[in-house]
Amino acid sequence: MGIITRSAANNITTGGVILPDGINDASVASITALAQVSAGDGITLISSQTASSSASLSFTTGIDSTYRTYLFKWINCHPATIRDEFQFNMSTDGGSNYNVTKTSTCFQAIHGEVYDDTDFSYNTSFDLAQSTSYQVIANNIGNGNDEATSGELYLFSPSNTTFVKHFLARNIRQSQDGSGDPYQGNDHIGGYGNTTSAINAITFQYAGGNIDAGTILMYGIA
Repeated sequence: MGIITRSAANNITTGGVILPDGINDASVASITALAQVSAGDGITLISSQTASSSASLSFTTGIDSTYRTYLFKWINCHPATIRDEFQFNMSTDGGSNYNVTKTSTCFQAIHGEVYDDTDFSYNTSFDLAQSTSYQVIANNIGNGNDEATSGELYLFSPSNTTFVKHFLARNIRQSQDGSGDPYQGNDHIGGYGNTTSAINAITFQYAGGNIDAGTILMYGIA
């Protein structure tokens, strides 16, 4: 017992706090309950939706004051229509209307698959200026089996009723140009919803057709 006791004591501070090395498979036989642990800045999966020839994927519950930031990840969202635009909009009435006024900006980097052409530029096709239109977060997505987009969207403090609602998105996408040549695109989009009302719903869709396949996950960040 002396060796075991000394080993345990070496991993306890003078203030009685157990150090990380003091908790391992050798020192703990089994655990049936733990004291409450603060969530801190952890991330929590709230819900997810999977598309199957879906017109849109909408989150109308779970966006509230529980979390300071909400993170949406879209995974391999594949369009039914070639060269389509993936986009989102927000709602202050639980999804009855998606028409929040937005101002935004975007820059992009692209690399052609066939001709090795490249570009790094401001992308005017994404930006909005006090518009209620849907915000584009990926464009020109091809509808081939090897073409889709994945990315993430942060929505900050959506339940705040004093300030506007900032958002930040980035993506990776397999797109096609006007000649049908494939290229890889990476976009960074930032903006704000110009409302002091609480945002409580969000929807994602393709502009020209259904979301043929793909998954969108909603997380809360403390």
